[in-house]
Amino acid sequence: MDYQAFCEEFARIFEKNGLREWCRGDIVEKFFILTQRMVETNAVMNITALTTTDKIIPLHYADCVIAAKHIPENARVIDIGCGGGFPLLPLAIVRPDLQMVGVDSTAKKIRYVQSIADELGLAVTAVAGRAEEYQATCRETFDVAISRAVARLNVLDELCMPYVKIGGKFIALKGAAGEEEKAEALGGIEILGGTLQAVQEYELHLENGSEARTLIEIQKVSPTPLRYPRVFGAIKKKPL
Repeated sequence: MDYQAFCEEFARIFEKNGLREWCRGDIVEKFFILTQRMVETNAVMNITALTTTDKIIPLHYADCVIAAKHIPENARVIDIGCGGGFPLLPLAIVRPDLQMVGVDSTAKKIRYVQSIADELGLAVTAVAGRAEEYQATCRETFDVAISRAVARLNVLDELCMPYVKIGGKFIALKGAAGEEEKAEALGGIEILGGTLQAVQEYELHLENGSEARTLIEIQKVSPTPLRYPRVFGAIKKKPL
């Protein structure tokens, strides 16, 4: 992988998506190392289906970094279902002021994420566990919960909202069906102590073409009732 070519491609895609401020040399260097490690690890472990920079940079990096402007300074942030490190690692790279925790049930992915975070010197703690169980140790202590490509919003809200303290928010990074998912989740959001704050629909620009995206912000206005979250089977079978 050629570093100069990567830098040029990174800058081109980030500028297309209005993310020019994140194109500093120190930031791009960390994304280059992340890309190298991800591709190397992907040869022996399923981290991502995307293996070329023309896909990785827009669909993993830009797609995550778009959320950076929606997170308050010095916030404590939890990424639910972080998988191979998204949006956890890109956000930690561009926002070193954040204290970030990533939770995922796949232990080998969590070990990979923590190793990358340590190599890059990121303020990240990666935890192997189920979201509905880990919340018992840190309920309503985070300024922001965020999640991407994990489940529909009416399932995801019950996994994420218990982590958010009153006055904080839950950010859901969704695709083209975000508006539809928002509509079916409104009742559950209210039950869980939240209120819809904003829905931003936009185009994620690739090297060629674009894809529809939706960023949903939910404000935490009251405590989540202690009976939530339920076990995952119940959440999935009968969303709020």
